[in-house]
Amino acid sequence: MTQEPREPLPTGDLRAVLFDSGGVLMQPIGGRWNPRADFEPTVLGHVPSISPERFAAAIAAGDRFLDASDSTPDYDDYHRVLLTHLGIDPTPRLLAELSRPVDPATILETFPDVTRTLEELRRRGIRMAVVSDAWPGLPDLHAALGIHEFFEAYAISAELGCNKPDPRMYHHASTALGLAPAQCLFIDDDPALVAAAIDLGYAGRAMCRDAPPAANGGVPWISSLTELLDLF
Repeated sequence: MTQEPREPLPTGDLRAVLFDSGGVLMQPIGGRWNPRADFEPTVLGHVPSISPERFAAAIAAGDRFLDASDSTPDYDDYHRVLLTHLGIDPTPRLLAELSRPVDPATILETFPDVTRTLEELRRRGIRMAVVSDAWPGLPDLHAALGIHEFFEAYAISAELGCNKPDPRMYHHASTALGLAPAQCLFIDDDPALVAAAIDLGYAGRAMCRDAPPAANGGVPWISSLTELLDLF
């Protein structure tokens, strides 16, 4: 059966944009979100004999752990899964090294269209918030990348104890702005999460930077953040 396209809500009364973070605002240098790019060098500093194949298997185990979690787990718990899979004792010292502060500019970058779009949205009086499956340090990462100032509120899975598409994620952000769902446009690089927002009464656009989505259930999509400016 062919799925009927979702009818996007009218955009004439929109007053805010709720942004996902990864894949919409920023991306990891090198292409991998988790673990951080310095995971292998840090571990090799303690156990030099770990092969690339063993690292790949441990990272896959970490991915399964994240996928099975109802919300974003504690960062140390995630690292314990990887280290245990590698047969390494997750000592407090090693866990502290793996989560030590680093310059976000060495591991993350914003997309080229982000800052100028956020600046123009702010100039037009559009309010902005972030809705992200992430660890609590996300606002600090955004601050280091120069975009935290644009956002009035954050809905972060590790703090709320749930992941998208749980309605609490979307509602936390719109409620913090004092706006109804229909006044907010939600942007995510996962069309299914945008579809969930539309079903809750939000307007929505899927971010598909590289190519049109192969199957998105009729969710409207954009290929650049600058396209948002046509809606306001």
